Amino acid sequence: MCGDDPLAHDLVDELISRYDAQVTVILPDRDRNYGPQLATLPGVRIVEADRLDADTFRAAKLGRASGLALVRQDDVDNIHAALRAQEQHPRLRLVIRMFNMNLGYGVRRLFRDCAVLSDAQMAAPELVAAALGEVAPHFVRLPGRTLYVARRSDVHQRDVICGIAATTGNGPPALLPERDVDADLVLAVANRRSGPVRSLDDDQPVPAARRHRGRARRRRRWLALSRALISLVDSKLEIAVLILAAIFITGVVAIALDDHVSLLQALYETVITAADAGEPNVEAGVVRQLTHAVVAVAGLAMVPVLTATVVNAAVNARLAAVAGRLRTPISGHVVVIGLGNVGTRVIRLLHELGHDVVAIDMSETSRGVQLARELDIPLIIGDASREETLRQASVRTCQALLALSTSDVANLEAALHARTLRPGLQVVMRLFDGDFASRVEQAFDIPISRSVSSLAAPAFAAALLEREVIGTIAVHRRVLLIAEIPVTAGSALDGGQLADVTEVGRVRVIAQTGPDEHSPTWTPPPSRMVRAGDRLLVIANRTGLSRLLARSSTPAPPT
Repeated sequence: MCGDDPLAHDLVDELISRYDAQVTVILPDRDRNYGPQLATLPGVRIVEADRLDADTFRAAKLGRASGLALVRQDDVDNIHAALRAQEQHPRLRLVIRMFNMNLGYGVRRLFRDCAVLSDAQMAAPELVAAALGEVAPHFVRLPGRTLYVARRSDVHQRDVICGIAATTGNGPPALLPERDVDADLVLAVANRRSGPVRSLDDDQPVPAARRHRGRARRRRRWLALSRALISLVDSKLEIAVLILAAIFITGVVAIALDDHVSLLQALYETVITAADAGEPNVEAGVVRQLTHAVVAVAGLAMVPVLTATVVNAAVNARLAAVAGRLRTPISGHVVVIGLGNVGTRVIRLLHELGHDVVAIDMSETSRGVQLARELDIPLIIGDASREETLRQASVRTCQALLALSTSDVANLEAALHARTLRPGLQVVMRLFDGDFASRVEQAFDIPISRSVSSLAAPAFAAALLEREVIGTIAVHRRVLLIAEIPVTAGSALDGGQLADVTEVGRVRVIAQTGPDEHSPTWTPPPSRMVRAGDRLLVIANRTGLSRLLARSSTPAPPT
């Protein structure tokens, strides 16, 4: 395993505790970053090296390894290391961490046995779901079919593959309950009846229940347009312009009534009067003389006021683009703090789901700054741990706040300040230490905190050692795996029934493919026979999957 960040630490811990694996960690310095924590894990061998070259891989005894996990945060560095490793050991199993998954899908074809994963892509749906109080939009793409996680009440019963969790109540969710109807969280088929639409990011479908958000978003844009135009000017100038406009309109109406002319003719006379003040008319009545005088003064004042308004609007627009601030107060939006790998994924996902977003980051050079500008997402460059910055983001009227910066302290400060400005606000924090996240929930009464590395580590470990895994689903702090299990001749499953495969709370069969079949049978009956050569598509927790793999394999002959 190559890396020394929180994901590397959680991945090694997962490999040791769940799979009893022997792990060698390659890192630049055992005394920096997460090196000290990695060194204290039992049975871990540390190799210090600045470069992942042939000498480093020989020192790590890569030729004797069953797999290599490249989890550094540099996509190019990970690809380069994977190519070097493949040159030395063509049959080695590779797991590569990448942010740019479009590049990752192309890179995967370069290797014989490789999985490309993004911890940011895995964590973003869970973080968004936690902030909005909804089901995380997990999708699993299978040959000829796409499955997604949904509430049972949101999908047609014919589209439900199986129930995966009962999340009602105060306790932790009950995964894979004995009675399928008890599960309010289900795995369903995305089809025309459930109405998926396409995501702009990675060609994933989005349930039709969220389509209305796009229409609501378009309506809000039109309503916000007029407010945005007015907000570009200073409030005092707004008042002055409104007063002058009111005087001008009153003059038009007064002339039309006094002269008994049409409004068009009155407008013409008023404009002439406002432009050059006109000739005094001593024969006119008092109303006419007063009107001419007031309109003349208003016309003289209108030119400098309009000039000041245009200049002020241009300056404000320039400052908003450069310094980053809201041009108009908004409400019902989601505030996202930190535009790194995870924050970038989150703002894109929220934008695609039709939610208004305000982004905050300390630096102009962060990864997600350019994306925020491309998506026309309001961006504030500033310190989110300060109340003033949160006020600028209209935290008092927002729907939820996600603190996703790379600093646990900054995230906690921002969350506490936001709760002060708006008590009871839905806050989701990204915390690198999973134990710290649990303690923060209890101590500060912030019910939702997430460690991205703890969400992603099980999937990385499964991809490295359990090649049968084809998808993962996070349910709160627990993970379910979707895997395809081949049944070998002479195994414990050969000749039995599907009912023997299912374990309540651990394993459930969702499809079966016979050795001569090209397409699977979905939700097969429990009485169906299992024979050698069958491929079982199951959803399971890690313990259940490990047990099932042992039962589906031919036992080794006694020595």
